[in-house]
Amino acid sequence: MFTLENQVALVFGGGSIGGETNNGLAACLAFAQAGAKVALVDANPDAVAGALDRFEQELGDQAKGNVIGLQANVTNPDEVKAAVDATIETFGKIDILHNNVGIARMGGPIEMDLDEWNLVVNVNLTSAFLTSKYVLPHMLAQGKGSITNVASVGGMRYIGYNYPSYTATKAALIGFTQNLAVEYASQGIRANSISPGYIETPMIYRQISGAYDSVEEMVAARNALSPTGKMGESNDVAAAAVYLASDAAKYVNGICLPVDGGLIQRATVPVADH
Repeated sequence: MFTLENQVALVFGGGSIGGETNNGLAACLAFAQAGAKVALVDANPDAVAGALDRFEQELGDQAKGNVIGLQANVTNPDEVKAAVDATIETFGKIDILHNNVGIARMGGPIEMDLDEWNLVVNVNLTSAFLTSKYVLPHMLAQGKGSITNVASVGGMRYIGYNYPSYTATKAALIGFTQNLAVEYASQGIRANSISPGYIETPMIYRQISGAYDSVEEMVAARNALSPTGKMGESNDVAAAAVYLASDAAKYVNGICLPVDGGLIQRATVPVADH
């Protein structure tokens, strides 16, 4: 039931500089290992190349003809449409839309300027609107499809960071997903979101570590904040993505699935000293 044989997955945010494991690439590899053909999209051509190299290393001959890399900025409607069109031209359909794009910017209304706020809104939220806009017509025409949007536990509650732009956009993404789920359920389309908790990804080293005195302090603090005593991994998020895209979840629609080691169940969240 967890197979994705004969499925086509379009993953926005699927690239990886140097092929390092992040949530997007982990999802792409997991989809492919479950049998899907994969179109991975990233704004950075080096990230596309890095992801394709990793595919070749991990899957060898299996990657040939089963994965394509596309460059597109998710905030640009023309580029998003071109990526969707290229996927249809190559594979003939899109069964799975996986939106993994997201950025975190520290600072509240006093510290953050409007341009930076708008950037976070466009990347984290408007991108899902645009990808859905161009993918949904194909899913409606074939009478089925699965959309998964990667949100965050940070969009469900305060988790110790001063980044209200991230919180607001991820919370809105959960609401957007729920709306899609109910609106298109009778037409064979499901929409769900995944909310990762403290996951050890390359992004935290680039976008969050500056809030701490050292990288080591950040890792120790995030491990301590997790109920399990250790951050999760990108593969944990990818496994949830495969489940939601598969027939095993054919009656799962409109949920927000935390992948957080139990963080969301805590009555209070300890706040890191940073």
